[in-house]
Amino acid sequence: MITLGEYIIEKQHQFPNATGELTQLLGAIRLAAKVVNREINKAGLVDIIGATGVENVQGEVQQKLDLYANEKFKAALEARGEVCGVASEEEDEFVSFDSARSDSKYVVLMDPLDGSSNIDVNVSVGTIFSIYRRVSPCGTPVVLEDFLQPGHCQVAAGYVIYGSSTMLVYTTGHGVHGFTCDPSLGVFYLSHENMRIPDDGVIYSINEGNYLKFPTGVKKYLKYCQEIDPASNRPYTSRYIGSLVSDFHRNLLKGGIYIYPSTASAPKGKLRLLYECNPMAYLIEQAGGKASDGFNRIMDIQPTELHQRIPFFCGSQNMVETVEAMMREYSANE
Repeated sequence: MITLGEYIIEKQHQFPNATGELTQLLGAIRLAAKVVNREINKAGLVDIIGATGVENVQGEVQQKLDLYANEKFKAALEARGEVCGVASEEEDEFVSFDSARSDSKYVVLMDPLDGSSNIDVNVSVGTIFSIYRRVSPCGTPVVLEDFLQPGHCQVAAGYVIYGSSTMLVYTTGHGVHGFTCDPSLGVFYLSHENMRIPDDGVIYSINEGNYLKFPTGVKKYLKYCQEIDPASNRPYTSRYIGSLVSDFHRNLLKGGIYIYPSTASAPKGKLRLLYECNPMAYLIEQAGGKASDGFNRIMDIQPTELHQRIPFFCGSQNMVETVEAMMREYSANE
């Protein structure tokens, strides 16, 4: 049984001039995840579920656990000293850590609690994180450009899923590895090494309630998924939880595609490029899959703002390429 800490140290040789800072940073994320997991498991027993009545910068009502998770992850990251600033879905602007060491070289972008509205009904939720090296000089305050980096510049990314078991899944560019928490000890053990997504799948994940608002290419793809064709294992199975981490995790293990396209009411899409799409794109590519906005590779998109939204197509490579072909075919007529 290999623990998360042991595994990270064992793989440190993969990084040129490794100094252990990234190891400490991932350790801070592990600690915060355990604290948040403890509170999630008490939902319904203590006053920590429900809305706060306050909206975040995206106009979404914040849940009590959104704010709790945000504060715990910020505190854990600041305490270690390897991080000079964070950007969060729950913060209007990025946060600079004045207490960071002068040589702190990393910034973290995060969705501290993805799918938090599902906690009230005991559905799996998660935390998504993305790590970059700053581009501004060490010893100076972080600047916006430190956070507005394309996804291919990520040093590491991952997520924690709080479900029937709690798992931390991460990549540093050398495969995707999953660790399951032993609740009796509070220790994450290696349970899924070198996770790979099948090239094809039989699951599609999308909120079909918005069908009438979808682009024509997405509508055509959904009809394709529902057609009877034994040679390609169609019709596919529709599975949509409404928590990105949960839907992504299932498709990663079993093969499938997750789609959150643009709609008539959200022409730029809904998911955040920096907090959700880039880290998931890094993970899926490292697992052998593909992530796209319907036309372009997610990790090649140059961010222009902290809370930028984009359409998101992510999963098994052949499935993503099929929907991309349909998007290109029908976009010219829209």
